[in-house]
Amino acid sequence: MTIHAKNFIAGEWVEAADLAPDVNPSNTGEVVGHFPRAAKADAERAIAAAKAAFPAWSRSTPQERHDILKRISDEILARKDELGAILSREEGKTLPEGIGEVVRAGQIFGFFSGECLRQAGDILASVRPGVGVEVTREPVGVIGLITPWNFPIAIPAWKIAPALAYGNCVVLKPADLVPATAHALSEIIAKAGLPAGVFNLVMGRGSVVGEALLASRDVSAISFTGSVGTGRKIAATCVASDPMKKVQLEMGGKNPLVVLDDADLKIAVEVAANGAFFSTGQRCTASSRLIVTDGIHDAFVAALVERMKGIVVDDALKAGTHIGPVVDQSQLDQDLNYIKIGKDEGATLAHGGEPVSRDNPGFYLTPALFTGVANTMRIAREEIFGPVAAVVRVKSYEEALAAANDTEFGLSAGICTTSLKYATHFKRNVEAGMVMVNLPTAGVDYHVPFGGRKGSSYGPREQGRYAAEFYTTVKTSYTLA
Repeated sequence: MTIHAKNFIAGEWVEAADLAPDVNPSNTGEVVGHFPRAAKADAERAIAAAKAAFPAWSRSTPQERHDILKRISDEILARKDELGAILSREEGKTLPEGIGEVVRAGQIFGFFSGECLRQAGDILASVRPGVGVEVTREPVGVIGLITPWNFPIAIPAWKIAPALAYGNCVVLKPADLVPATAHALSEIIAKAGLPAGVFNLVMGRGSVVGEALLASRDVSAISFTGSVGTGRKIAATCVASDPMKKVQLEMGGKNPLVVLDDADLKIAVEVAANGAFFSTGQRCTASSRLIVTDGIHDAFVAALVERMKGIVVDDALKAGTHIGPVVDQSQLDQDLNYIKIGKDEGATLAHGGEPVSRDNPGFYLTPALFTGVANTMRIAREEIFGPVAAVVRVKSYEEALAAANDTEFGLSAGICTTSLKYATHFKRNVEAGMVMVNLPTAGVDYHVPFGGRKGSSYGPREQGRYAAEFYTTVKTSYTLA
């Protein structure tokens, strides 16, 4: 089925003057649908609608917001197979991964439906006699949400759900590569009972829709997930705007997985394969640096190569596929370019890294493993965002920790060890926002904070109760008794 889509603005589905095809990366001869390329005026109308809806929505009852978010959650979960298939068709995740991501989105809306009823403040005694103090949280206003292509429903969900739960109004600009999933999610949100203008979907180019969100005085905050370069520009623009905008950025990662001599080899290999290669390596939390100590290095590499030989790369919707295609030609070209860079730098391509053909034309690439990598090489420092992992050999735990921290990023980090001593020390001393012990660096829970340090994140955390730090503003009130 080919989808013909519209934008959702001020409670209405609105035709766009320009449409663009959404191509299936597993079968480039198939068009998933035709989706709007919005004009600046479309974005401005959505912002105006959100602004007009904010006074009433920001004062809506917790029960009203709870009921709406719960309806959204229930429908997402009821339609998980259908939505997962749409996601996998346009992004290239395997069908089980696509369905799993949809379930995560439903869980996120379910969690924040509960948070609507758990919003609390503080009543404190003043240092002055006869004065009472209340500390409360209030919604920020109109929030522009700019989301990436690699998690087409989970990341929009973990931005939209808290924004609505805390009484904000939203303009969503999804990634241009994956509009079908955002459109399907927006259809569910649109019929859940929200007043017109509270939620708006504007699909199109970042240079048009994103710029309109950044330029508008009526947008109070921007939440962005994407590249470091774009994130830095957004932060600078938000700070320089009048009035200044609140900003939340989730950007790149070059995540280390440390494997120590005492690690359980079977667990370490599975953790590395999952973290580095599944979802085609297109996760900001992927284990792109495998930092391995001398004593286990050769056995680990040999076992990981054997594991990689069993990984099936094929159509995302085909049963038995472990890894789907790269998302598009541009990303495939980037992956292949980095594989060439790794070879030119003197690293050894131990396995994979080859484009392959399947029954349907698509952007298929076998997962690549480099050995003999120095932590100074580009393939160990720059985010590739594909199924490419670099093994860095080290002599000791201390050298492994130093290599793990020797990066401009700080999103996720992992360690495989049976030593409580090393696991405890690593959790305390690795410079990352999230730490995994004997688990893949990719894979997080929806009810706890998500985010990193250094060049990976800027501003308050996403997800869980910590989302309130971005989606609300604190007010302190004093009353003379």
